[in-house]
Amino acid sequence: MPFANINGISVNYQIKGSGPALLMFAPGGWRSVMSRWTAAGGKEAWKEMDGIETLSKHFTTIAYDRRESGLSGGRIEPLSWDLYVKEAKAMLDLAGFESAYILGCCMGASLATAFATRHPSACKGLLLHWPVGGFLWQRKGTTFFQRHIDFVKAHGMQAVIDRAPKGENFWMDPEIGPWGSPSAHYPDFAKTLLEMDTDEYISICEQSRDNIFTDTMPCGAGGDELMGIQTPSLIMSGADTRHTRSASWALKELIPNSTLWSVFPPDQTGENTLEQVLNFKAQLENH
Repeated sequence: MPFANINGISVNYQIKGSGPALLMFAPGGWRSVMSRWTAAGGKEAWKEMDGIETLSKHFTTIAYDRRESGLSGGRIEPLSWDLYVKEAKAMLDLAGFESAYILGCCMGASLATAFATRHPSACKGLLLHWPVGGFLWQRKGTTFFQRHIDFVKAHGMQAVIDRAPKGENFWMDPEIGPWGSPSAHYPDFAKTLLEMDTDEYISICEQSRDNIFTDTMPCGAGGDELMGIQTPSLIMSGADTRHTRSASWALKELIPNSTLWSVFPPDQTGENTLEQVLNFKAQLENH
């Protein structure tokens, strides 16, 4: 798969299929990688339908490993929704499209709403699958950051670098931190991480935590921002402690032109999820 230099970071991406653009923000928290859409690496509906392969029959799919995830690189700086949105917009530009349907799953749904608030003219429609939100989601994120900070204080940066190849990513092994994945893949990045001043690094971690996990609302966009989204939106709720029904209901209540699918897990399947996506597309294109 090709790589592109996006805002100075090497990003692993794939463009596949034909038809209207579908910009895809993968699920998985800090393992937001293209394989999460596939039969081999996906879960639930995307695994059943083989998301990229199937959706590429109806769209030009634009998928990528988000920065600091998978084979994409990273940069040690305070992470924020603005940085993630800049990366996403650059991917859309790289693909040669001015606008796209936006599909975000899990934490990717938060990025989708953040993208819509900053680039409304680039959004044909929002497909928000299993949005995250709620107290337990916020606590998971803040706790994972704290586990990493405590590990750095106790063992130092060399221990993070040594552990990173075994931990794979921040979401599977919080002690390696949000920059564990690129440090495992790229020796030059690991060297930069090792040379960081510890206090400065911890401050960057704390800023990143506070930028991403702002409150118990669905993250990515605040209440006023969500109320300002005019893009037609389809919300497909999860039903667990991270992909909460309450997060999906909050989005439905706040996004004016939104519909909440009345089917919840475990009754969602690859087949009926695909049907929802294609019906949403047809309604907008025939409007």
